[in-house]
Amino acid sequence: MEGILFALVPMVAWGMIGFTSTKIGGTAHQQTLGLTLGALLFAAVSWLIVRPEMTSTLWLFGIIGGLLWSIGQNGQFHAMKYMGVSVAQPLSSGSQLVLGSLIGALIFHEWTKRIQFVLGLAALIILLIGFFFLSKQDSDAQLKTLKSRDFPKGFRALTYSTIGYISYTVLFNNIMQFDALAVLLPMAIGMVLGAILLMKGKIAFEPVVVKNAAVGLLWGTGNIFMLLAAARAGLAIAFSFSQLGAVISIIAGIVFLAEKKTKKEIRWITIGTFLFVLGAILLGVVKSY
Repeated sequence: MEGILFALVPMVAWGMIGFTSTKIGGTAHQQTLGLTLGALLFAAVSWLIVRPEMTSTLWLFGIIGGLLWSIGQNGQFHAMKYMGVSVAQPLSSGSQLVLGSLIGALIFHEWTKRIQFVLGLAALIILLIGFFFLSKQDSDAQLKTLKSRDFPKGFRALTYSTIGYISYTVLFNNIMQFDALAVLLPMAIGMVLGAILLMKGKIAFEPVVVKNAAVGLLWGTGNIFMLLAAARAGLAIAFSFSQLGAVISIIAGIVFLAEKKTKKEIRWITIGTFLFVLGAILLGVVKSY
C-alpha cells in the first residue's frame, strides 16, 4: 500500500508539468530551458546530500540521456501549443507506452510468456483506440472560429518528442542501467545543454524562464518518489501509475486552462481517458509477470 501511495506522487508531479508550464507561459524553448534549470538545481542539491559514486561512463551516458530527454520535452511543449494540454499530454504518454512496449517486446524480448503477449497486445489495441478518441475533433463549423489548434503541427511535434523520449528510455532501461540518484546530475546537465542547443545558443533569462524553473522541481520530486515507489511496489506498478499523470493534464487543461471543447469532444475525451487508463494498467500487469 505504501508503494502505491508513493507512486501517486510522480503521477501528480509529472501530470502537472504541462499544465503548470502552460499556465506560467513562455515559448516552448523558454519552457524547456526553465524546466531544465530547475531540474539542474534539484539534481545538484540531491547530489550534495547523497554523494553517489560517479564514473566516466555514468557521466557520458547521463549527459546523452539528458540531451535526448530535452528533445522529448521540447517536442511535447510544442505539441501542447498546437493541440492543447488536454490532448497533447495523453497522446505523448500513450505513444511512449505503445512504442516502448513494442521495442521492449520485439527487440529486447521482455515478453517471453504467452499471457504477456495476449495481455500486451490487448493493452496496445486499447491504447490505440483511446488515441483515436482523444484526438478526435468535432467538425462543428461554429466552433472552428474559436479554435487555435493545429493538429498536423502537433502530431509532427509529438513525433520527434516521442523519438527523443523513447531513445532516452531505451538508453537507461535496456542498454545502460544506472542508479537513478547517481545519474540525476549528469542527466540534468545534459538536459540544460539540450535546451541551449534547441535555442541555438540564443539564451535570455527572462522572468518567464526563471518562473518555469519551478516546473523542474516537479520533475525532480517525481523522480525521487518514482524510486521509492519502484522499491516498494515494483517498477511495473510505479511506471504505469506515473503515466496516468496524463489524466491530470486532461482535467487541468479543460478546467483550469479553459481549453474549449464541445459536448461531443468531452464525451470522446472521457472514453479515450478511460481506455488510456485501462491500457496503461494492463501494460503494468504485463511487466509484472
